[in-house]
Amino acid sequence: MIPEIKAYNENKTPDRRAICERLYQELSIGLPHAENKIWHGAPVWFLAGNPIVGYHSLKNGIRLLFWSGQSFDEPGLKNEGTFKAAGVMYKDAKEINAHDIQQWLKKSQEVQWDYKNLLKNGKLIRL
Repeated sequence: MIPEIKAYNENKTPDRRAICERLYQELSIGLPHAENKIWHGAPVWFLAGNPIVGYHSLKNGIRLLFWSGQSFDEPGLKNEGTFKAAGVMYKDAKEINAHDIQQWLKKSQEVQWDYKNLLKNGKLIRL
């Protein structure tokens, strides 16, 4: 675990830290070759410079967000924002279903929208 993500996780309350550490573990298993770093203040995993998945602390829990999640056709993910993102909110580490996350991570490698070049292209293009 890179120091910045470790510090992010450790800076949470014990219950939120448990969620973050579990999510980190699952994301590392499902995306072993992805780059991960703190991006816009939260841990994010990238494939070829394109953001794929990340988690961040919100008022009501820790949200796991897939940048292309609306295109996965998978239950359990709720649409987020105006682009193609979808995610799930966790309030307790016991809510985390490893099978679901691994399925979503598999889809995240198969279904991607080009967020890396969004500003250059002026629109999202499916990769």
